[in-house]
Amino acid sequence: MSVTFKSALLSTLALALTLSFSGAASADALVETFDNGVPAGWTVNNLSTPVGSTSWFQGNGGVFEAHEGVGNSYLAANFNSGSGHSSISNWLILPTSTYRNGDTLSFFTRTTEDSFWPDSLEVRFSNVGGTDVGNTASSVGSFSTLLLSVNPTQALLGYPETWTQYSVTLSGLSSATSGALALRYLVDDGGPNGNNSNYIGIDTLQITSAVPEPSTYLMMGLGLGMVGFLRMRKRKSQA
Repeated sequence: MSVTFKSALLSTLALALTLSFSGAASADALVETFDNGVPAGWTVNNLSTPVGSTSWFQGNGGVFEAHEGVGNSYLAANFNSGSGHSSISNWLILPTSTYRNGDTLSFFTRTTEDSFWPDSLEVRFSNVGGTDVGNTASSVGSFSTLLLSVNPTQALLGYPETWTQYSVTLSGLSSATSGALALRYLVDDGGPNGNNSNYIGIDTLQITSAVPEPSTYLMMGLGLGMVGFLRMRKRKSQA
């Protein structure tokens, strides 16, 4: 291999690796610690029937302290999402973003110690984005994909009473998808007069973008570099 060929091959490989690594960075990655309540761009929609006096709100450090940071730096929802005897459906919807297979959502959640009023939480996904969750306590709108349910049977003492991490990984997407994630405080027989629903917190929520392994980058770069090398050999043989 001539010096010219070597230089060209190395240049092509370096360019390929640069493009690969620059493509790995994603503006969709997110870390949210809720220091200031509901973040800008997020949507709250309380569809509880009958609806109560609160929705998602800044946590109360006197009930329990945040997973990290100052005591109240988390989001909370409670039995006052509903009024009287209520079917609670209280949505917290993240902004529309681009999602890919392998992207992961993780967060910490808990309820109070020795809670005798069971809580439940869902994580749902819309593959069209937006904020359409319908207009009733039982509707989900475009958020038809259930990714995770915490204490779905509303078992007594079934919701974690210490900060516990949950995570879900997206799969089944045909390509990069403009979609949205949502958390739904969902409790039957809830509200101040119901047998269920107490108080939950959400903290340290992260979205981690799928990133290929370094070996994948190397193979991509070597492949592109070899294509460039072979094209140069062909041009030389035809000269």
